[in-house]
Amino acid sequence: MSKLILFYLLVQLTGSPLGALALLLAVWWATDRMTVGVLPDPLRGVARWRRRLQLTRALEVNPHDRRARLELADLLLAGRRPARAAEVLRPNVEAGDEDAHTAFLMGAALGRSGQAEPAERALAVARAADPDFRAGELDLELGRQRLARGDAAGAREALERLLVERPGSVEGRLWLARALDRLGDRDGARRRRDEGWREYVSLPRFHRKHERPFAWRLQPWRPAAVALGVVIVLAAVAAAAG
Repeated sequence: MSKLILFYLLVQLTGSPLGALALLLAVWWATDRMTVGVLPDPLRGVARWRRRLQLTRALEVNPHDRRARLELADLLLAGRRPARAAEVLRPNVEAGDEDAHTAFLMGAALGRSGQAEPAERALAVARAADPDFRAGELDLELGRQRLARGDAAGAREALERLLVERPGSVEGRLWLARALDRLGDRDGARRRRDEGWREYVSLPRFHRKHERPFAWRLQPWRPAAVALGVVIVLAAVAAAAG
């Protein structure tokens, strides 16, 4: 309600609903950057792009720099370019690197680019090197990959292991609920969705940043209702200003 009052006051000051909305969004963004950091940060995106460029140039000078390859592959994977990440990282694997981080990145890159069998092998290498790698990250990756290719039973197995390691994972419950839906277990899926939302609302506010997108997908009517409310208010204010 306080935000709606602020928006109304800004409309009165600026004389324009669109101008008031732009100013309010700018204030929200600046506040977010100084606090929890939920909204996208364009400066971070630019910094990652520059770092990728630096690493690419470094590898042109010294293609045997394994550390640069590992970092570049990580950035490419985060930038949703898994095939390119696998291509960059492959020389490290061929040179004998079998540490958990390298094997995990290769498995994630291969799986996300549609190469299921080699992805499973790479992730098995990562598990052998470090069974507790990033507190369940291996099983989260396996669960997502298996679900994406239609292996709901395999996804359930991996995601149930994940929740033993990370009992508070909202994301894990989202994917597990979807796997259970595909397996025909509607009641189990509903329980997991309800659990996921309860876990989310019990998290400290500063811990919700990562889990928020998954929580909203567990109960998509919530963000839809918020968006509808904002649209209604904006329409009413615009009509009053006109």
